Amino acid sequence: MPFSDFLAALKDNPYFGAGFGLVGVGTALALARKSAQLGMVAFRRHYMITLEVPSKDKSYHWLLSWISHHAKSTQHLSVETSYLQHESGRISTKFDFVPSPGNHFIWYRNKWIRIERNREKQMIDLHTGTPWESVTFTAIGTNRDIFFNILQEARELALRQQEGKTIMYTAMGTEWRPFGFPRRRRPLTSVVLEEGISDKIVQDVKGFIDNPKWYSDRGIPYRRGYLLYGPPGCGKSSFITALAGELEYSICLMSLSDNSLSDDRLNHLLSVAPQQSIILLEDVDAAFVSRDLAKESKGQAVFYHIVLMILCYVCVCMNECV
Repeated sequence: MPFSDFLAALKDNPYFGAGFGLVGVGTALALARKSAQLGMVAFRRHYMITLEVPSKDKSYHWLLSWISHHAKSTQHLSVETSYLQHESGRISTKFDFVPSPGNHFIWYRNKWIRIERNREKQMIDLHTGTPWESVTFTAIGTNRDIFFNILQEARELALRQQEGKTIMYTAMGTEWRPFGFPRRRRPLTSVVLEEGISDKIVQDVKGFIDNPKWYSDRGIPYRRGYLLYGPPGCGKSSFITALAGELEYSICLMSLSDNSLSDDRLNHLLSVAPQQSIILLEDVDAAFVSRDLAKESKGQAVFYHIVLMILCYVCVCMNECV
């Protein structure tokens, strides 16, 4: 049979025509799907911006609070319980709803923003036992200012919530983490010390904070340490809390009697302390030897020399830490 007659027979065969048509349609759909995928990848790469914030970042909890204020219509929620202390001292419970893990959409400044909250099932934080999380913002466009605006609003919202309060941090591993809930600022008048001591320390601290240039011009390290001593209950910690409230600073708690505290960890924690914070080194008399041994005259001089070295290590973070 000539080849032309064979082609004519295939053309007249309805089964071949239907099969060839299905193959053609399938091929066209596969090409269209692949083209759509490549087009979406190219669109995301060149016409969309993405911001990922891990749970270890300081702004993570700020953003969760910001999202809860803007994603009012979301139906998939998680709850965060906190406690509020009123002026009278009464404690009340507060429930905050935040978007649960998954995808959420909000309308912000004439743009739709896709928010994806991810929670790792296999990885957990060894210090808190909570799973690792991250939140990802995706928006159409190439202007990154929208993310700067969101971060700025989230920070201002967090500052308003912490206004008039003192934040406490504690050392966990190699980083500082908030300890408990922010406390009401304690006034200096609530701490009774010998006459003139409180005013002298406050004036000295404020003079130190206001004159960083004096130190830099003379090549003197911009750092300052204070050794508060006295029997338990005499007001050392209370005065530091009141001083932090007066300066509007936070407090970083560190116990030198911690057996897991090494020189490297101590230096690292001092260098990464939060800005505008007072680093409180507790139990300095139990840092290297027991209190009973510290009272012995032979080692006392050497011991206090080491204590003074530690106080000199209290560094100023961003020129705003005491």
